[in-house]
Amino acid sequence: MWRNSLSFSSKLATSHKIHPSSLSGVVRSLSLSFPPSTSPSSSVEESVKLGLHPSHGVGVGAQSALIDFSSKAREVADSARHYGRCYWELSKARLSMLVVATTGTGFVLGSGTAIDLPGLCYTCAGTMMVAASASTLNQVFEKNNDAKMKRTMQRPLPSGRITIPHAVFWASSMGLVGTALLASKTNALAAGLAASNLILYAFVYTPLKQIHPVNTWVGAVVGAIPPLLGWAAASGQVSLNSMILPAALYFWQLPHFMALAYMCRNDYAAGGFRMLSFADASGKRTAAVALRNCIYLIPLGYLAYDWGVTSKWFCLESTLLTLAITATAFSFYRDRTIPKARKMFYASLLYLPVFMSGILFHRLTTDNDQHCATDSKLDTTTELAASFQENRNVDRRKNRGTQGRPPVAYASIAPFPFLPAPSYAPS
Repeated sequence: MWRNSLSFSSKLATSHKIHPSSLSGVVRSLSLSFPPSTSPSSSVEESVKLGLHPSHGVGVGAQSALIDFSSKAREVADSARHYGRCYWELSKARLSMLVVATTGTGFVLGSGTAIDLPGLCYTCAGTMMVAASASTLNQVFEKNNDAKMKRTMQRPLPSGRITIPHAVFWASSMGLVGTALLASKTNALAAGLAASNLILYAFVYTPLKQIHPVNTWVGAVVGAIPPLLGWAAASGQVSLNSMILPAALYFWQLPHFMALAYMCRNDYAAGGFRMLSFADASGKRTAAVALRNCIYLIPLGYLAYDWGVTSKWFCLESTLLTLAITATAFSFYRDRTIPKARKMFYASLLYLPVFMSGILFHRLTTDNDQHCATDSKLDTTTELAASFQENRNVDRRKNRGTQGRPPVAYASIAPFPFLPAPSYAPS
């Protein structure tokens, strides 16, 4: 239309010989008929950008509807990003993934020659949910304490990015779904261990942090349960062999957290947490606890080999690895400074993944099904041997007073039930 109007104006000017000044006035008046912010060319360009041809007759209402839809989609995306970040921080995702790693290691160690991959995935998923629930409840109970500490004041609850009812709902949902997943896809023992660990962490360890320094030892028990959970999920039972990795997790956590408590003791004191380093100005008791528990880690490699969990090479590697972290603990014991504590802390961070990788690499596979089948065969053979012995005694009582039969080979009775039954010589 704009082009038609311009051509019409030019024809009019040429046919009637209108002066150029008057033609420019007409063009100026036509240009003033549009709003200042829009021009014919700009409206055409916007229509083309939206994929609409100006001749289709799309009105301003359709364009505003598209703009509203895009703004709402942007708001939904921003909200999802915000709450996803809050859930990630409430769950302490990196710590929860460490818990999942120890659980998965326990599952592999508790498996036979064949690893149930779907069962491993279900176990890790359920453990992740329960760990996220426990971490969220921990932050709910410690909201006021976290607000006083520099390293925790930016968490979702102290910073006001999420409300307490919302966090409680998230924790409850994750805890229930995770426990139900373990109960339905693995076994009741694994689900019970997960639920008990959730209660121990959220309702015992968390309030104890503000009461007594023994909370560190209770927290070490909490960290030792996940590998036991993984073993129980794979084998359906808890045996003596299953205690190797939980013991390593328990003794490892004490030097790890003693180093952290010493480096951040002023922050912990400001938050109101009763750590051992808070009442230990010299740091001697803190360093002694760390050194003592590093020494406790030394025989675990030998026990893993002696109990048939790993090969003899893991015994050597574990001993060398433990001596290395013990050396850093001894250095911290001699010179109780922040750099020495930080060195022991970094050594503890390196120790755990190397230890778990070694125990997985050198593990000895045993077929539990084959053992069960062998045991059942032995039980059946023993029962047959006992039945044969009883029948033989009955025959002996019946034939008492008559001439005895020739001597026979009684080697087929226990403890040699696998030999064939004896045959009597003809009388």
